[in-house]
Amino acid sequence: MAKISKTSAKERIEFLSKELERHNRNYYVMNAPTISDFEFDLLMSELQTLEKMFPEFASQQSPTRHVGSDLETSKARNGMEFEQVAHRYPMLSLGNTYSKEEMYEFFNRITRTVTQKITFSCELKFDGTAICLTYRNGKLVHALTRGDGTKGDDVSRNVANIKSIPTELHGKNIPEEFEIRGEIFMPFDAFERLNAEKREKGEEPFANPRNAASGSLKLQNPQEMKERGLDCVLYHMLGENLPFATHSEAIAAAGSWGLPTSVYSETLDTIEAALEYIGKWDVKRKSLPFATDGIVIKVNELNVQRQLGMTAKSPRWATAYKFKPEQALTPLLSIDYQVGRTGAITPVANLEPVQLSGTVVKRASLHNLDQMQLLDIHIGDYVYVEKGGEIIPKITGVEKSRRPDSATLPDFPAKCPDCGAFLVRDEDEAKHYCPNSDGCPTQIKGRFIHFASRKAMDILAGDATMEQLFDKGYIRHLQDIYRLNKEQLMTLDGWQEKSADNFLESLEKSKEVPFERVLFAIGIRHIGEQNAKMLATHYGSIDALMDAPREDLLQIDGIGDAMADSIMAFFDNPENMATIDELRTRGLKFEIEEDRVRRISDKLAGCTVVISGNYSISREAMKALIEAHGGKNSGSVSGKTTYLLAGEKSGPEKLKKAQTLGVKVISEEDLYRMLEE
Repeated sequence: MAKISKTSAKERIEFLSKELERHNRNYYVMNAPTISDFEFDLLMSELQTLEKMFPEFASQQSPTRHVGSDLETSKARNGMEFEQVAHRYPMLSLGNTYSKEEMYEFFNRITRTVTQKITFSCELKFDGTAICLTYRNGKLVHALTRGDGTKGDDVSRNVANIKSIPTELHGKNIPEEFEIRGEIFMPFDAFERLNAEKREKGEEPFANPRNAASGSLKLQNPQEMKERGLDCVLYHMLGENLPFATHSEAIAAAGSWGLPTSVYSETLDTIEAALEYIGKWDVKRKSLPFATDGIVIKVNELNVQRQLGMTAKSPRWATAYKFKPEQALTPLLSIDYQVGRTGAITPVANLEPVQLSGTVVKRASLHNLDQMQLLDIHIGDYVYVEKGGEIIPKITGVEKSRRPDSATLPDFPAKCPDCGAFLVRDEDEAKHYCPNSDGCPTQIKGRFIHFASRKAMDILAGDATMEQLFDKGYIRHLQDIYRLNKEQLMTLDGWQEKSADNFLESLEKSKEVPFERVLFAIGIRHIGEQNAKMLATHYGSIDALMDAPREDLLQIDGIGDAMADSIMAFFDNPENMATIDELRTRGLKFEIEEDRVRRISDKLAGCTVVISGNYSISREAMKALIEAHGGKNSGSVSGKTTYLLAGEKSGPEKLKKAQTLGVKVISEEDLYRMLEE
């Protein structure tokens, strides 16, 4: 690394820490990674190097010192979806290597400490979501996600519906109690089937099988999860006084009791043999029926594992050799410019079909004009396509030595390819947008497809239905969908009386959809599913949200300038307000129903609480906790406020107003004492 000043190092460490935390959340909580594992590991490696060079800037909360967390909340008492249970043994992550040299370094570190001869257990690294199972007297007691490494979500009810995981063991010498850890994954055939269903319903497909597995494991309906086709492989046993000398013996015993273990694992005598195993599977993995992103190498002898111990984040006796993202070189034939439902223009490259990570790739995103210019991409170029971690293909480079004389620079459109409106681009955004949201056919149809999707209003209408309804002139504004009648529906191609009845029935049922999904459905630009849930929980109603000042919106975790501006602009549009008014009269829910909050006590009954700052749990969880004890949340301090709950980095304006009005300011600890009295 080039020489760097202390000031620059401090700024870079802070930047990398924030970036890695953001990507950890995208990966573990949102199940929507935006970079490949390889790119993530490069950022992590840079941060580790800088922290070694400048230890005075290394924080105890650095991403280099803790594992990524899949926890969405932090306290079981807040009444959220999954109870959280402490892990008996910390659930750590593995260190990564990408080269033979790093593998030899791993081996040499071990031999400098250990004198006895060792062997290595070599295993495929299944690309799924981590799980920890506890068995007592041969029966499954509970199943926990990795969580933050010290506690995880109890997903036992869902895991019991995965066919390969037994709820009761059979065999000899089963320990009275033990833990066994592994990976829940989704095979390719189940993944393709699930995404086909999502596309048919007009929903966004999962980017890769890992995201699909993780999202499925957290479904609230175990029966729905059962239909997702999840599988499991177990690879690490823990417990007191287990009767095994080696890791491979323990896993063989687990397999004999009926637990799902890998048939691809091998125990090898030398690091050279382990490297041969890696080379073999780097080729053979492409024909496997599931995703694998590397090989795990473990010291096989359990006494040596105990001798080597752990760091704060990972065991010293194991490492993961990560396969580099598979890459292909293929000609770029043309570029299409797609209009999204929010008007965003996305350039998509049409490629000469090429085999990549087990699938044929014909198209890849170019993201935006800046990316195209950065690549200096030309029509006719040979381009490198990557599918790292099975994420949707992207173009990562151009082989300029093969650029033909006939290659031409692409002409990024000045006008919307659909409606002809001049495109605009905000200064702080990379994408171009079509501003004609009320007159651009693609945007209008996209809004209806989004509105009807399963995570929104869950109406029985896919892309083709919305296309027909639009083409016939039946729908232009969201409220129009609730004006449709049976006679109109019967004019659609292929529709019979039953299909019309089913549609109208789902339309009526959609009126029971809770407020947070309605908020997501109406399609405020930049506001995704999680943001909508956060805003609904924070404000409680659409009226409180539309009255919220911009500075109040910016106090909410995860809401930045672009989101706040988008919310303000949405409610400043008279047509949007007219849509909300009619949807309200049609019976849609625009406030959180009190009976949906699980009541724990009445200790805050009659109290209005304003929260400000950060807490040991998320702000949404804190809101739910207050409501669960009978309190009412408010977005701003007034004479009716009972308490201002001040966390870290509380808003100075709210504190000042509370002091002026004589509102009592309490801390998070004060609140917990009040609830426990």
